[in-house]
Amino acid sequence: MTTIVPTSEEDPFLAVVRFTSQLAWADAGPEAAEPEITRLCKEAEESIGAGKSLELATLMVTSAELVSSKISEKDLECTYTIICSLVKNVKSPEELLEMVKVISSKVAQQPSDKASLRLKILFNLYNLLDHPYARFQVYMKALTLAVDGKVTEYIVSSFKKIDNFLKEWNIDIKHQRELFLAIAYVLRENKSLVKESLTFLTKYLATFSNEDGQGLDEAKEEAVRAVIEFVKASSIFQCDLLDLPAVAQLEKDAKYAAVYQLLKIFLTQRLNAYTEFQIANSDFLQSYGLVDEDCLTKMRLLSLVDLASDESGKIPYASIKDTLEVNEEEVELWIVRAITAKLIDCKMDQMNQVVIVSRCSEREFGTKQWQSLRTKLATWRDNISNIITTIESNKVTEEGSQASSSSAVAIQGLTVR
Repeated sequence: MTTIVPTSEEDPFLAVVRFTSQLAWADAGPEAAEPEITRLCKEAEESIGAGKSLELATLMVTSAELVSSKISEKDLECTYTIICSLVKNVKSPEELLEMVKVISSKVAQQPSDKASLRLKILFNLYNLLDHPYARFQVYMKALTLAVDGKVTEYIVSSFKKIDNFLKEWNIDIKHQRELFLAIAYVLRENKSLVKESLTFLTKYLATFSNEDGQGLDEAKEEAVRAVIEFVKASSIFQCDLLDLPAVAQLEKDAKYAAVYQLLKIFLTQRLNAYTEFQIANSDFLQSYGLVDEDCLTKMRLLSLVDLASDESGKIPYASIKDTLEVNEEEVELWIVRAITAKLIDCKMDQMNQVVIVSRCSEREFGTKQWQSLRTKLATWRDNISNIITTIESNKVTEEGSQASSSSAVAIQGLTVR
């Protein structure tokens, strides 16, 4: 936490007002400048004397932003360090929230001017606060500033702590939606973080339920965006979008029904279904910036995963050839591509022209997959229980045998007189 050390007898808040007002009126000449500087300093003194911290904060941030482009980063940081320390003087939660809003809004107002420093100032303000919702307000401003100032790399690492933040902030569903959507937008700015962006967009969509009724309309555009991002992403082969009410509503929407149909194909069907869809909707892919060749590649890999889950651990080369609609000499190439993408673990038996699969990924993880996992866990638990029972039984038998042997030795050692 920042500590302010006075270096003169003048109140640090008044010193900031004097410093910034002098800079602001420096080009106006002494006759015009001095009355204005005196007026601003007097207003500051009155606010300090009356304990009106909110009015003082408003005056200080306004003056600071007028000269922010004229002073060094060090001076701007020192100025805002003093301004932000005002939050420690506020007792009323309502006044605190209003002060935080005033300060953070001004800091984020000029994102093109010293953006990384402004982000640091917001982080410092965040750390000075004890009020959970005030912290949430500052964090949201930081997200906006990071995007507008093109400094998202400084805030991305904090996304790993979002679950902890949510517990701390204790915000309602509406604010959670704002947060998830803002984070998804930040991540979308970085092409290498598409998967993470889709994760937070999915979190946003998951906050909607069928009980929201007309409120589902709010999520419609983002639902479409999520589907297109998933289909377009060459390295993402699994998602949990299909059963979300915010996405499922697209199925009966005249405008977006084809979007839902495409998602269903990519998560539950094979290449032939995609080919039929593409022929029937020739302009669809282009309208959403999708490339047919890229979609074909992804569908071939997903179809191979589907085969791996259906064929009881063995896939004939012929099945791969027919399902993926490729030549015989391309079959092993696609197997290797699936292995490289970590979609399947397998061995190729070239002699018998089959693929022996030891593991394959799930295209979606819904109710069916959870039931399958529960069955496997129950089987695993029963197997472990049987092993433990067998071990204990053998242990008892072994201890009994050892006891019998000891008795026999003792009897053999007796001397009859």
